[in-house]
Amino acid sequence: MPQAAELTEIPRARGGLPLLGHVLKLKSDPLGFLRSLRETGDLVRVDIGTMPIYVATSASAVNEVMVTQGRFLEKGRLFDRVRPLVGNGLATAGGETHRRHRRLIQPMFHRERLAMYAAVMSERAEALSDSWVPGQSVDVDQAMSAFTIEALAATLFSADIGRPAVESVRRDLPVILQNMLLRAASPKILDKLPIWRGFDNAAAGMRSVIDHVVATTRARADGDAERADLLSVLLAARDADTGEALTDEEVRDQLVTILFAGTETVSSTLAWAFHHLADNPEVEKLLVAEIEEVLGDRPVSFQDVPRLAAVQRVLDEVIRLHGVVLLMRRTIEPIELAGFWIPAGVEIAFSLYALHRDPDLYPDPDRFDPDRWLPERRAERPREAAVPFGAGNRKCIGDAFAWTEATIALATILRRWKLRPAPGSKAPQESLASMAHPDHVPMTVLPRDM
Repeated sequence: MPQAAELTEIPRARGGLPLLGHVLKLKSDPLGFLRSLRETGDLVRVDIGTMPIYVATSASAVNEVMVTQGRFLEKGRLFDRVRPLVGNGLATAGGETHRRHRRLIQPMFHRERLAMYAAVMSERAEALSDSWVPGQSVDVDQAMSAFTIEALAATLFSADIGRPAVESVRRDLPVILQNMLLRAASPKILDKLPIWRGFDNAAAGMRSVIDHVVATTRARADGDAERADLLSVLLAARDADTGEALTDEEVRDQLVTILFAGTETVSSTLAWAFHHLADNPEVEKLLVAEIEEVLGDRPVSFQDVPRLAAVQRVLDEVIRLHGVVLLMRRTIEPIELAGFWIPAGVEIAFSLYALHRDPDLYPDPDRFDPDRWLPERRAERPREAAVPFGAGNRKCIGDAFAWTEATIALATILRRWKLRPAPGSKAPQESLASMAHPDHVPMTVLPRDM
């Protein structure tokens, strides 16, 4: 077995500048730059100013970071910067805190709970579909964002207590999501600049409102686990080993994390799905036929979700094309990664977006092709080639929740409406957030029978 190479031998990405490193390349074309790194090697050095970050680019190297070597890594610099802004929820917590909180929160996403949430999702999707009229112009990206916020807030908070939180989330969450990645990547010395005032005010305001709702709910119900809303379940949760409950602050941080993770993933995926289906009417025709066969005239239920296989293939393909842009870890012990020895304290990054557009894994990777997810074609790729929600002990705990909501919304709307690009509109472009979000998706609503 060949001896592992030293850290200094890891190839450096092309185009770096003195003092600035690769900052200008990341700023001018971040998604293109991340995709280009695979041409340099399985592990590539990228300099953010004078700070080196080592980016895993291949499926095997990313799997080592997330799974094989996962216990030797912690959340990296990106999460250190996000934590003071959004709290210490599952996405940012490390070590024993993460393990304890994951054990407490896992029951919130069991099948029985998902079935209850699905009823709310279906009701909200039907309400959105009912609100449109033939010929209406819709900003689909904004409509899907509003839908996911409303549906998620309805599952998080009871209707009577949670209305202030819903209003705060609707107002503040889009501001936070649009700026969070850039805010986290900026040097700490720039934290006091006026450009961040809107972001900081939105983050502080939403935390304050949720704090009040958490305290009010605890005082009224003392964590009634029989209630369907996620907040009540969180308040009632007890550690099986110690019997300890989450503090109000910990509950708040988990709610904020769920809001961030559960909003952008679903809204971005749905907006892109309607765009791609408008460009591929034969795929849309196949989906509508499946939806009509499975549902008939009734609303989508939780039991229908696994039966809508073609819908799920479309969603799989959309998130492959427009998935999570960047994740980071930091070594806490020396490890071997992609044939190199990495000491403790080194920042490791990986891009699921770039991984899922690797032409060695996905021929013609920029083409929308839901048939990539047929069982026989999926079997041709290594398992670690498709990890839209991560893998290992850091895999997104709400993946089934997100896919249930996206499936219900897409099936509900497609059965009734055709969405087509608004006259004179340009194709949406990928914008940088935690996902490769569409910058705008203006569409016209047409009845399905036209």
